Amino acid sequence: MIGEILRFLLDISFTLIGAVLLARAWLQAVKLHPFNPISQAVNQVTNWLVTPLRRVVPTSGGIDWASLLGALLVAIVYLILLWFVSTASMLPINLIPGVIGAGIATVGRWALNLIIWLTLIQAVLSWVNPMATVMPVLRTLTAPLLEPIRRIMPRLGGLDLSPLVLLILAQIAIMILNRMTYQLFPLFIR
Repeated sequence: MIGEILRFLLDISFTLIGAVLLARAWLQAVKLHPFNPISQAVNQVTNWLVTPLRRVVPTSGGIDWASLLGALLVAIVYLILLWFVSTASMLPINLIPGVIGAGIATVGRWALNLIIWLTLIQAVLSWVNPMATVMPVLRTLTAPLLEPIRRIMPRLGGLDLSPLVLLILAQIAIMILNRMTYQLFPLFIR
């Protein structure tokens, strides 16, 4: 029972940290203004890890490599702690390549979960309060993902089904990543 509680707490805390690091990279990729309150909050929460990593891995080509590397490092630490909590032993050295691969897949899962949550929040707010102050930020973040779907999908009057299609595609991708993660790091059960 204690092991399950520790696994749950590890999952929640590391997923949140990883998601915020990925959000930082995403906010920079979509060029959200740095003085936006959401950008400022995300930057403040992640500076402890991203600032030192920036000295080693600079931003290039509009991609915040330090934030992405930070998310990968957080995922690897998460998987190692998960191993330790589940087995009460140190991680064997021969599993390190699998942990790195599983870490990459875990970052992918976190990114897809972030996409799902932002899309759901945007969809709900568009029905409840389309003039909410956070809506322009949500539109900026989700537009690069929804626009290609909108070009392919037929419009059904005023009904936009592109968020639903994005949610389904993200869920399918999460299933694939979960399978890959389990194959790379068999202890990981989701």
